[in-house]
Amino acid sequence: MSTNGEVLVLDDEAIVCERIKEHLEKRGFVVEAFTESPKALDRLAAKTFDVVVTDFKMAGPTGLDVLRLVKQRSPATQVIIITGFASIETANEAEIVGAFDFICKPFQLEDIHTLVKKAARKAKRLR
Repeated sequence: MSTNGEVLVLDDEAIVCERIKEHLEKRGFVVEAFTESPKALDRLAAKTFDVVVTDFKMAGPTGLDVLRLVKQRSPATQVIIITGFASIETANEAEIVGAFDFICKPFQLEDIHTLVKKAARKAKRLR
């Protein structure tokens, strides 16, 4: 089965996960969604994804923690950080660690799709 890419979505708000998952699946991506960082990290330890879309501020490991782990394990995997708590410092730190992009809540689902599509193409080029 050919797909546009495999994506892991992590956000502590279930509705955000559901909407992103549904939107991306309709556009040909295979998506796994998680609302708890530890469960997502377990999955990331077992499987390599093309793209990870993660919330920045969560209980337990943060989006930056997820970004660091992903980049250690699979440098080609692209990470998009979403947040309602944007700051220049946060964006700079995410960029330094290797985030593909950073998007603020509220966002349009089509904006997420555009970023994920670009990130998946980059991941596939780097593999």
